[in-house]
Amino acid sequence: MLFPLGGPSGPLTCVELDTSGDGLPRVVWAGPATDGAPRCGGLPVAPNGPGMPLLGEHAHGRFTRPHLRGHRFDPATGTGGEAWTTRFVADQLAVSDTTLRLTAADAAAGLALVFELDSVPGGALRGRCTVTNTADTPYVVDGLEVVLPVEDNLVEVLDFTGRHDRERTPQRHQVTDGLWLREGRGGRPGLDAATMVVLGTPGFSPTDGTVFGVHVAWSGNAVLRVERDAATGTTIGGGEHLLPGEVVLGRGESYASPWVFFAAAADGLDGLAAAFHTWQRSLEAHPVAQPVVLNVWEAVYFDQDLDRLRGLADRAARVGVERFVLDDGWFRGRRDDTAGLGDWWVDEAVWPDGLAPLVEHVHALGMEFGLWFEPEMVNPDSDLYREHPEWILAAGAHRVPLLHRSQLVLDLSRREVFDFLFERVSTILSTHPIDSVKWDHNRDLLEAGAGERRGAPSAHEQALAFHRLLDALREAHPHVAWESCASGGGRIDLSVLERVQRVWTSDMTDALARQQIQSWTTQLVAPEYLGAHVSSPASHSTGRTLGLDFRCATALFGAFGIEWDLTTVSDDDLDRLATWVARHQRFRPLLHSGRVVRPESSDPAVLLHGVVAADRSEALVAHVQLDESTHNRGVSVRVPGLDAEAPYRLTWEGPVDRAAVSGSAPLPATGPTSGAELTGGVLQARGFWLPRRRPQTISLVHLERADVTP
Repeated sequence: MLFPLGGPSGPLTCVELDTSGDGLPRVVWAGPATDGAPRCGGLPVAPNGPGMPLLGEHAHGRFTRPHLRGHRFDPATGTGGEAWTTRFVADQLAVSDTTLRLTAADAAAGLALVFELDSVPGGALRGRCTVTNTADTPYVVDGLEVVLPVEDNLVEVLDFTGRHDRERTPQRHQVTDGLWLREGRGGRPGLDAATMVVLGTPGFSPTDGTVFGVHVAWSGNAVLRVERDAATGTTIGGGEHLLPGEVVLGRGESYASPWVFFAAAADGLDGLAAAFHTWQRSLEAHPVAQPVVLNVWEAVYFDQDLDRLRGLADRAARVGVERFVLDDGWFRGRRDDTAGLGDWWVDEAVWPDGLAPLVEHVHALGMEFGLWFEPEMVNPDSDLYREHPEWILAAGAHRVPLLHRSQLVLDLSRREVFDFLFERVSTILSTHPIDSVKWDHNRDLLEAGAGERRGAPSAHEQALAFHRLLDALREAHPHVAWESCASGGGRIDLSVLERVQRVWTSDMTDALARQQIQSWTTQLVAPEYLGAHVSSPASHSTGRTLGLDFRCATALFGAFGIEWDLTTVSDDDLDRLATWVARHQRFRPLLHSGRVVRPESSDPAVLLHGVVAADRSEALVAHVQLDESTHNRGVSVRVPGLDAEAPYRLTWEGPVDRAAVSGSAPLPATGPTSGAELTGGVLQARGFWLPRRRPQTISLVHLERADVTP
């Protein structure tokens, strides 16, 4: 049986199941398929051949890492270790066009299992396992993962690492025999998050190769795994990384793994990205239109002053900003990052008349007003901590975790903490007409134990409580748009994207560094979510000085914003910035609905990327000259995804900057391609040529179908 059975747009990612035998159904093939044809064609399935049961168990002769790991503990005798190995028998397999649900039980182990697999918009699959204790003694869940087999020609691995100001740095290696794990233990996906694991054919790239990727949609600790067994082939999967004793099930209690997303594509990493982006664009929380933002952080830091901020808002409105965000520093006692977190009252010393004068001024200028919070954190130097030191996550009543950024983490699983935070945030949002919230999270969870459980690990409960708190606030304030931030891009996952309209991609606002960060973040996240801001000429992050056009063109493709003290900017530069804001607004429908393409460049000093409209009517392509080229050959820019037979007119979008041209080939004021017409097939196979440019310049070319009347 091939799953999914159907779907309006045709599935991209499929599994073929063998339901014979007395065990659980076996996945005998998984990968990209669009024609609905079984891949195994009825060939006999060997017990230890390629493929695997929906839940891998030792009982059926598999010596690889079991998908469910746990044991039963008897408090009366103080003994454990029973039911450590399972042998589930299928009870019912229910399959519709786009959903599969298997129920199974192991009567001897006292466990019931539900395995769910959905085909989601865009063609990805998402899977989840739920285990229920049906016996009297407690069952300790050590791990529960969703895993699928992959074909044996997928032999290269791509995942990501990173740090603060350098998230999502790609790394690759060959698949080898044995188990490969990436574990996240920081209580959030993290700045060094693997984000996803991709297996592919040799040399796979954004535009070529067969690839199969997995992502764990979870805001807490997670694990990603690749395992190749000498006997049974390669598998890929993931789940939640559970700390010791986090999940102990009493009779009738259940544990559900996070949703684990699988996507396959035969056209490289861009095809994989398209599957994830299409699903995100189907979400109820997906932003209808992403406003242009000015965030005041790099303009004023903690030096908040009403007159200064009014002046900044005036300049923001002049250049076309649509949302003005007041960042950290507005609440009681918050003059630097060492004090005040947890005391969510407007600081009367800084705001004697409250936030109303600024909010009203911003709204009068026609802009939305946004506000920064960091609800989960507390400074030891705060009234909240002095009154309730027991409210923090800690591995014991007399043990305080190491400080980071002068802050500790509140235990959201405690009812009184949850209620306090809901009341404080909700009161601020009800007192003022706040249009958006930037929700920050500036430290990992270290020794995150729950006081009500004598310091036992609580990262699992913390992640669940974060989702509940955000959901409760969203329900109470449905008009508010939400942004996820965590020291930059430290909490970006698909479970967050079900709840927010924007993410802060990275605290790195240097446009040159942002090129790679943004390019690789779009491997998972649709570009309209990715906060991309125009910072000051001299970067606050690196000290590097970059031109205005380069900074603006870098932000153009994402959720465009500004992180710059506009009161220091000349009128000429304000006018140029306004031109870029208008350009983004003009192209925003294309940029925030089309397919991301990242063509290969023959020059390592040049990065190519763009967006192709869903109906293939137009595209916008960027040629990014990162550094000095070693030759004068220029590059051919190939654009995949267009209508092969249709003619396209190429227009030089700019910026027109003669000083940016290098080498012997001049760049006319209208561009080297302006007015040319080429078919989509030619543009994909041969592309159009651009000359070498000076370092740190970006050239934009707009492609429109020439046979369609506007």
